[in-house]
Amino acid sequence: MAFGTACLLFALPAGCGGGEPTPNEARLGAERTSPAEPPPSVGETVVAALGDSITAGSPLWDPDPAVRAQIGPAADPTSRYEYWVQRRMPEARFRNCGVFGERTDEIAIRLDGCAEGADVLIVQGGINDIAQMRRVRTAARNLRAMVTRGKRQGLRVALVEVLPWNNGGPAAAPRIRRLNKLIADIGADEGVPVFPWYGQLEDPQAPGSMKAEWTIDGDHPSVDGYRRLADVVEFP
Repeated sequence: MAFGTACLLFALPAGCGGGEPTPNEARLGAERTSPAEPPPSVGETVVAALGDSITAGSPLWDPDPAVRAQIGPAADPTSRYEYWVQRRMPEARFRNCGVFGERTDEIAIRLDGCAEGADVLIVQGGINDIAQMRRVRTAARNLRAMVTRGKRQGLRVALVEVLPWNNGGPAAAPRIRRLNKLIADIGADEGVPVFPWYGQLEDPQAPGSMKAEWTIDGDHPSVDGYRRLADVVEFP
């Protein structure tokens, strides 16, 4: 698939810009990402997983019941990294705040609603900025701002690398590598861990691409791919 066509898989109508959310945007973000939930149990770690479709578990899962209804019988709760981390760390309770198609500026609007009452914040994003031909440095700046906001709220924060993108073609690969370098710099500057997701799914025989069995559609991980992502998740 050509790069320009593949972008459409990630693009949703963009109604959000950079900067701080308006009161209405913040309210809608909180409603979308912070459903009613019981208070944490003693010894439980609440993890706010904030990001795009990779956090959501696409294409076989989504935290939004309406989206899962559209997926239908194929919906698979194991199609998300959070499921596999929780199997390994039963004390963790994940709050899945992944929304398909969002850029980093759109993800940032939902941070406060997602992170309220959490212990850990995992920030994921950037591929939709690349798909929509936004500047890599702007995406990195948005990711850095989310890290600093999370730290100011007293959260233990982690970042993740952007995955290889098979359907992005050769045009996307160097931009992904550049963004991952900037993400590594953010982690070093801010003293937060960066989960090495790129290498977890990259095909050593086809650098810059996910291995066939670790992707379901060239855009998102397969169930086995999500399991591999979970293997390198450790709470800060």
